[in-house]
Amino acid sequence: MAKLTAALTVLVLVACVGRPCQAGYGYPNPMPSPYTPSTPSPPPPTPIAPSSPPPYSPSTPSPPPPAPSTPSSPPSYTPNTLSPPPPTPSSPPPGLTVGYYQKTCYRAEDIVREAVRDASKGIMAGLIRLFFHDCFVRGCDASVLLDTADPNSATEKFGIPNLSLRGFEVIDAAKARIEKECGNVVSCADIVAFAGRDATYFLSNKKVYFDMPAGRYDGLVSLINETLPNLPPPFATVEQLKAGFAFKGLNTDDMVTLSGAHTIGISHCSSFSDRLTSNSSDMDPSLKSTLQQQCQSNSGSDNTVVQDNKTPDKLDNKYYKNVLSHEVLFTSDAALMMATDTSDAVRANAKDTNRWEEKFKVAMVKMGAIDIKTVANGDIRRSCRVLNTN
Repeated sequence: MAKLTAALTVLVLVACVGRPCQAGYGYPNPMPSPYTPSTPSPPPPTPIAPSSPPPYSPSTPSPPPPAPSTPSSPPSYTPNTLSPPPPTPSSPPPGLTVGYYQKTCYRAEDIVREAVRDASKGIMAGLIRLFFHDCFVRGCDASVLLDTADPNSATEKFGIPNLSLRGFEVIDAAKARIEKECGNVVSCADIVAFAGRDATYFLSNKKVYFDMPAGRYDGLVSLINETLPNLPPPFATVEQLKAGFAFKGLNTDDMVTLSGAHTIGISHCSSFSDRLTSNSSDMDPSLKSTLQQQCQSNSGSDNTVVQDNKTPDKLDNKYYKNVLSHEVLFTSDAALMMATDTSDAVRANAKDTNRWEEKFKVAMVKMGAIDIKTVANGDIRRSCRVLNTN
């Protein structure tokens, strides 16, 4: 295992030298190691109700979150049946509060929103993915942002699934402004969560807005070998997807709902190259032909393409229509039609964009409550890229 980790570290460091890592999946095909979720996270509590769009008027914050309780066992998987749109929750997750920084840094969320607003649409798409990749490995604790942590291991940032992440500079810019205005009071984990929420807002043409509770602390551990076992690969089966999300406390409908984020951003051709050559692929022939041309490279480079060739820069329900018409890139996208509950959810989301938007808000908040760190097992970093030294 040590040799594998060292080899992956060298691969990662070489891959990102001299060029920016792109947004979108960057896995090789097939997956280098089997998909087996690792350290369990307790299922997050019921999220808060979505609110109206900005301007943002935070509520009075509560005291710092209490010390965490002992993690419970991972949720056992039982295929769930679809239900009507989720009811409006009545309270935020324990330990998290809407308007958490009202007294300590009342402009914190505004600063993050301004930083996101100034980013390109591609970077905005990357910020949503950054939030997902942070929360799925060790919980929503900004561990994905660390350049260094353990002297014996590279960090999550250099794991194969994370080589293509981007948006780090937006987080850095927001953190720098917050530190200047307020001092060291706002966690990097909360900045990532706010940025994912605000990127959703701007990419949906300001239609999808919701309050994001805060109060997360930044994690103290970040290990490269925890990325592959925890992040669902683009060639996962529907059963692997269900199990992986269930392990994080997210149900099957949450999984299908969050998959809708594949309506934005780009992907490396290596993440779906098997679907371009396989006779068993159900990809639409016209799309397959187009992608074969776009992915062809005389230099051997791993080209990138948009994930949704219909509305690539708009967060909408077009992804589900693409799933139904076999115009999606990944095996994991096509796999949603391989089970009754997931295929029913795809059809429902394709039919009613407002229903999907409301579910997406709730699912984002629910995901943002995975394995929250507190003052007992976390910190508030002065720089999002390195641990505090004292």
